[in-house]
Amino acid sequence: MPMRSVLLVEDEPLIRAVLADALMDEGFSVSLASNVLEAIGVIGHNPAFDILITDVDMPGGLSGLDLASVVASHAPNTTIIVMSGRAVDEGLRDDWVFIPKPFGVDAILDLLNREIPANGHVSDTTSDPLAQAS
Repeated sequence: MPMRSVLLVEDEPLIRAVLADALMDEGFSVSLASNVLEAIGVIGHNPAFDILITDVDMPGGLSGLDLASVVASHAPNTTIIVMSGRAVDEGLRDDWVFIPKPFGVDAILDLLNREIPANGHVSDTTSDPLAQAS
């Protein structure tokens, strides 16, 4: 089975490191960025990610929602997971998965393994994708 690739965009270094380690331990190929502009640079070198996991609020004037919109328009088969510590009412598309912070690493891994099969695409999202994981 081919390795699923993830672009993880998170400005908090500890959260980014913990999630990256957990994803790699689960067999994902992980690329990291700490903000939207860095993520765009990573995408420029490797535009074919199966999954984008991005925080909403980041420094630099562009949000994770901005990044998700760009990725969705240029790579529509990419699964997009948006995470935030605050409610996100605007800019979130129905085909994106929203994960409220804080969440446990096991919960996001369960979501990825349950909802996103080896082909990297969300098969069936729910209004609260972590509810079944706890």
